[in-house]
Amino acid sequence: MVTRMKILIVEDDLEAAAYLAKAFREAGIVSDHASDGESGLFMASENAYDVLVVDRMLPRRDGLSLITELRRRGIHTPVLILSALGQVDDRVTGLRAGGDDYLPKPYAFSELLARVEVLGRRKGTPDQDMVYRVGDLELDRLSHSVRRRGKEIPLQPREFRLLEYLMKNAGQVVTRTMLLENVWDYHFDPQTNVIDVHVSRLRSKIEKDFDPPLLRTVRGAGYMIKDDRTADT
Repeated sequence: MVTRMKILIVEDDLEAAAYLAKAFREAGIVSDHASDGESGLFMASENAYDVLVVDRMLPRRDGLSLITELRRRGIHTPVLILSALGQVDDRVTGLRAGGDDYLPKPYAFSELLARVEVLGRRKGTPDQDMVYRVGDLELDRLSHSVRRRGKEIPLQPREFRLLEYLMKNAGQVVTRTMLLENVWDYHFDPQTNVIDVHVSRLRSKIEKDFDPPLLRTVRGAGYMIKDDRTADT
């Protein structure tokens, strides 16, 4: 059980928000509540939370807009999106907006709690290395920046996490299951091409106008980031 975790619930249904606050409290999790998107944006920007639980349909500012603005401001608190919109396209849209997980309504609180715990654990296990390097590609985890040959490469939050995980495991094959669990915090296959889309976008950004190519697809296995020029040295 995760203890002393602090989360923000952004939910305009006051009855649902009260239920969640009570259930989280019984699970040992402290929560604050915002009843609209603008209040949620302010509270998430001004306070430190381990996880944000954000309803997609909100007054004043919708949940996806809230998340997008947080990421634009450089706030990378993990976000779990709650929504009555549960089709594959809806989930993909939410993840592309910067969400870390997506749970359609109605849901079981036990599943919601488990997902929040998974997202919250991410803060508790930091890596020692603050900078990853593969060839002339450099990722700085503190400044949240990526450079190749000194040129800064802007990445979306999910692209950054994807590259971070690949570089952390440089020279090793990273499977789709590993990416789903460690980059998307999924412990099931959502049956979408979301990984392929993000890998394609990431590859175009870190390899456009640069040689040699670093990110490769290992057919039937997964992906690998590696610089062949230093492989045998």
